[in-house]
Order: sequence, then C-alpha cells, then structure tokens
Amino acid sequence: METELERRIGIGQRLIAGFPGYELDERFIRLVKEYKIGNVILFRHNIRSKYQLRQLCRDIQSLIQDETGYPAFITIDQEGGVVTRLSDDATNVAGAMAVAQTGDEENAYALGRITGCELRAMGVNFDLAPDMDINSNPENPVIGVRSYGEDPQTVIRYSTKMMQGLHDGGVLTCAKHFPGHGDTNVDSHLDLPKVAKTLAELENMELLPFRNAIRHGVDSIMIAHILFPKIEPQPVPATMSRKLVTGLLRQELRFEGLILSDCMEMNAISKFYGTAAGVKDAFRAGVDMAFISHYADLAEQAAILTAAALENGELDQAEHRMSIQRILRYKRERIDFVPQDIELVGCDAHRARNLAVIRESILVKTPLPRLGASPLFIGCVPFRATEASNQEQDSFSFSEYLCRQKGSCSLQMSHDPENAEIAALVSQAASASAAVIGTYQGHLHRGQLEVVNRIAALGIPTICVALRNPYDVDLLSENVGKVCAFEYSESSVQAVAALLRS
Repeated sequence: METELERRIGIGQRLIAGFPGYELDERFIRLVKEYKIGNVILFRHNIRSKYQLRQLCRDIQSLIQDETGYPAFITIDQEGGVVTRLSDDATNVAGAMAVAQTGDEENAYALGRITGCELRAMGVNFDLAPDMDINSNPENPVIGVRSYGEDPQTVIRYSTKMMQGLHDGGVLTCAKHFPGHGDTNVDSHLDLPKVAKTLAELENMELLPFRNAIRHGVDSIMIAHILFPKIEPQPVPATMSRKLVTGLLRQELRFEGLILSDCMEMNAISKFYGTAAGVKDAFRAGVDMAFISHYADLAEQAAILTAAALENGELDQAEHRMSIQRILRYKRERIDFVPQDIELVGCDAHRARNLAVIRESILVKTPLPRLGASPLFIGCVPFRATEASNQEQDSFSFSEYLCRQKGSCSLQMSHDPENAEIAALVSQAASASAAVIGTYQGHLHRGQLEVVNRIAALGIPTICVALRNPYDVDLLSENVGKVCAFEYSESSVQAVAALLRS
C-alpha cells in the first residue's frame, strides 16, 4: 500500500516548478519539503553568473534529493538567439534561423555541443531545445527566428544536428512545440491560438520534424497550447487532448520518451481553463510532466488537485505509475553527475566558434550603398516581442553602437512609430549622407518600415538591417539596401558593422 509520502513524491516527480531570484527562496523550499516537487525550470532572472548558477544547481540537487530521494531535472530554455537564459560569461549561441542561413548543418551540431557542455558544467541537465516548429506563417509573433526555416526538410536537417550536439554535450533534449506552433498568428503566452488544419495536412508538414526526432532518439516532446478543432472536436488545446497526446503522439507515432506540457501559467491555459485544473487535464490526456514555471501557490494547487483526481478516479493510477517510472528511468540512465570544468563555460574557443557562425549567418540581400561623410543611424531598443523571450534589461543599442563605430550621429525610434514621430525622423535624416536603420519585428510593427521607406524616398542612400525576423526587408522599397541579422545582439551588430563602408 502506498504511503502518503510515496504518493507526494510520485506526484512531485511529474511537476516542474520555478522560483524568483538567484537563490532558493522560502516558498520554493516549502514547496519541495511539503509537496516533494522533484524538478525545476530556470530563467534569466535566476542567473547572475556561471559560478552562481553552478552553486544554485548544487543547492537545488541537494534540497530535492534530500526530500524526494531522487535527483532533479534542472531544465532551461536555452535555444540560442532570442531565447537564451545564460549570463554573459557563458556562450549564448546563435539562434535557429541564423544557423540555417549559414547553409552548414555542422554549425548546428557545434553550437548544440557547446550549449550542452556549458549547461552540464554549470549543473543544468535538461535543455528545452531544439525548436522543431516550421515557421510557415510570417505573421507568427512567437516562433519566427526560433525556427530553422519555412520548410520541413530544413527544420529536420538542422534540428537533428542541434539535438545530437546537445546529447553529445551531456544534456537531455526536448522537441517543441508538438504538433506544431509555426502556423499561428497568436502568441500562446497571451491568448489561445487555433490551427484549422486536418491531421493529413499536419502529416505532410508540421509532424515531419517530430517523426524524425523520435527516430533519432529525442528525450522529450513538449505539447503546444493550441486548438486543433479539425482533429480534436472538444474545445481543449493539444496539451489537454487525449486524442493528440496519447492517440497521436504516444500510440501512432510510437514515442516512448517524456511528454511535457508547455508552461501551464501561460494565458492560453490559465485564462480559459485554470492552471491547476489544466495540469490535471493534461495528465489525463497523457502528459508525463507539467510546468508551473513561476508561482509556488499554483504548483501547490496542482499537486493537491492531482492527488484528489488520483483518489477519485479522474486520473488512471496505472498510467500515473507508468509516467513516474518513465521519469525515473531517464533520471537513472541519462543524468551524468561527473564534475565538469566550469572554465569551459564561455571559454575563448566556444566564443570564437559562435562568433564565426554569427558572422557567417548575416544575409546581405542587396548591394549596400556607402555611408559617406555624415551617416545617420536609427533603431529602436530591443523590446519583448514575445514572453518566450527574456524581459529586456540591457542598454545595448543598435544605433548608438554603430554611431560609436562609424562616427556621425544616431537616433532612437519607438517600437512602432506613429505619424508625428515618423515625420520627425524623416526630417532629421534629410541632411544625412546615408541612413542605416535597424528594425525589430517591423513586419508586425509597420511604423518602423514606414520610417525606412520614407527616408529612402528622399533619395538618401538607405540600408535596413532586420534585427529579428527577416520578413521586414521583404516589405521595403526596391531602392533600400537590405541586411538580415536574425538577432539583436552585440555580436550580430558587430558583424553588420564590418559590412558597412564609408
């Protein structure tokens, strides 16, 4: 007969929780002590430096092993590019679309291995990467450059290499977001997307990278918070659909690894179903592990509701035990606690390899005019285009950096300029010898693109640098010089600067 402690430990193995700050706080410690939560997710707000992260991971493992008897999965979204969590003394590698732009699959492997090695050296054992979505909808606000591309074969080629690199670096991997988040125009962090595709349509597109990942031994697959009404007639997202989780992924695709939810605090779940109730229903659908990424009280509610559902028969006891066994098997067989050299993290060799990939990824789509004697540099500061990205806190500025490198002057623009601001920027550009404008999600914030086109219409040599999705440059006048940099970082802007000639 199962004891109360054993029951709590079992439920705790299926939950992954987060906490604020650089150290374990009292609420999270209480959560582990009382509800035996067995796994953690880390974000940028948990990480100050590589040494601090290593100590934090040691503290997490000590607490969770003492309280549960099992090691913790310590998970992180370290995809590269716009979704990176590590501090600046580590190597935050280039993102998926940038890597694919290089045309060399071995770059994906190399950056995956660098990421895996550095995570393992700091104590993180589970990377929630790579993204295997096919970004077939340019209006997608949440995937975009996180995807390797717009066709299945590109995504398959590069995501497989990234996954193998992560494995060889020593961490577990996760293919996301099943059965596909690429053809949405809604961010599931903010609302509930819907994809009106049939299963046959998914089979010919979105499912192909996931089938390939399963064949190549991916450890886990994350389920998307998306409605698929032509497949699941009930008004529930894939996360809570037994037809999609158990029927399609577990039975038809024969996936034997871990099935994870996306964060159950996202609005797609919390707003329409409730976080704790959503966790219970995700478990009933066949999800092995659920993320409650920020709030200890919600993780506690989920643990209590799960226990009640197991008691009253809403959740199948045998399936619950199978999930626990699956989790513990991965912990037993795939977590390696052999100490690694912390000085690998952010080492010169890793940084040089990553910088070489970033330089190789810069796409110059048209000839670039010369800057002349008095160029003007314009750009917005990076903003949080999706909640999958970090809250932007640094002060790095595209326009100010280029001004320091090339001389002359710079201006900042808002993320979506309106008429008065556009007119002011165009007026100030009128006397410049050239204008270089950095856009960020300009295809979704068209005021930025209006600034570019209006300045170019004056006859001033104009260059646009797309600092995230490359779709910005497709909407510009033919007389604009076009560059795609794929990310807003000092490394990418440094690579752009090398292309600009006076």
